[in-house]
This record gives sequence, structure tokens and C-alpha cells, in this order.
Amino acid sequence: MTTQQTVTYPNLPLAVYREIAAHLSQIDGVKVTILPQLDTVFDYYQSQVGGLLLEYPSDLDTTLLQQILTYYREKCLNPSGYTV
Repeated sequence: MTTQQTVTYPNLPLAVYREIAAHLSQIDGVKVTILPQLDTVFDYYQSQVGGLLLEYPSDLDTTLLQQILTYYREKCLNPSGYTV
């Protein structure tokens, strides 16, 4: 069986979504799809990505997956955590 999970970080730039996708794709068995933004009105202050669709075997140990998502979630909730 396969588990599907949608991950959304509002206002996150496309480049960061791609970075998250790259990290998650390194986990054996995890497939990541970047979802399109469904909002019909363009807004520079909103993410141009609708989120990430994660697909993985139901019996996958998701410890590393959750650690990666937690890292980015904390960065998103605390924007001052980003360094330039």
C-alpha cells in the first residue's frame, strides 16, 4: 500500500519547495510532486506553489521524513531563522 501526504507552507518560495523536494527525494521509496498553485489571482506575496504531494510505502519508517519536514516547518514559522 501507498501513503499520500500533502505538505503546504504558505508564502514559501518555489526555490525552497524545490530544496525540500530534493531532500525528501533522497529517501528511498519517497516520491515527491510539486503541486501547482490553484489560486487564479497572481500575488507576489503568496507562494507560487500549491504544496508538495508525498507518496511512500505505508510500511516506510518515516522518522527521517518527519525530521526534514519539522526542520522546514520550524524555518517557515520562524522566518528570522533563515540566513542570507
